[in-house]
Amino acid sequence: MQLALFDLDNTLLSGDSDYEWTRFLVDKGVLDEHSFEKRNTVFFEQYKAGTLNIDEFLEFQLAPLSRIPRDALRSLRDEFMETRIRPKIGPKARALIEKHRDDLCALVTATNTFVTGPICQELGIPHLVATIAGMEKGVFTGKPRGTPAFRDGKVRRVEAWLEARGLWLGDFGRSWFYSDSFNDLPLLSAVSDPVAVNPDSVLRAHAKKAGWLILETGE
Repeated sequence: MQLALFDLDNTLLSGDSDYEWTRFLVDKGVLDEHSFEKRNTVFFEQYKAGTLNIDEFLEFQLAPLSRIPRDALRSLRDEFMETRIRPKIGPKARALIEKHRDDLCALVTATNTFVTGPICQELGIPHLVATIAGMEKGVFTGKPRGTPAFRDGKVRRVEAWLEARGLWLGDFGRSWFYSDSFNDLPLLSAVSDPVAVNPDSVLRAHAKKAGWLILETGE
């Protein structure tokens, strides 16, 4: 048995789903542009610089889920998928997933479960390991539940997911993780076959030094 793990943003998507979701809500007039657009950009730049405080970001990112009625959220998410996400999934990303059809596969992303659930289904990946958007009695709390799937948290969340299946990383003859970001170095370092996909400059340098495979999926 082999294991294939996929990051989402700028790996399988030609963009960042967290960033695009907030921009979409601003464009729809659901969120105030003055209050949210600037902070969205600031958090995105912090992520790229490696200085993101995940707790502060999740407080910002998950709060709107608790303020918008569920029916409206579903409708917005459907439109978001159609207009912002599907156009960002290219044939090379789909081919990469297809390559691992016979392996145990999971999408592993820091983006929350509400946003990424339909994306995971669209990609045809059977399992999702993502930051959990907390709920109480069917209502989003605006807070994460459990460990966010970010940096070392991705490793812990993957280990917990495998443990629930009676497995651990050492059970696999080969294990892959595909990612674009140096923020994912902990999980990239934990698998047998780390792959840098459209890597940022820090990850590219690390991958070259370590002899990791580098892929470019730009169309």
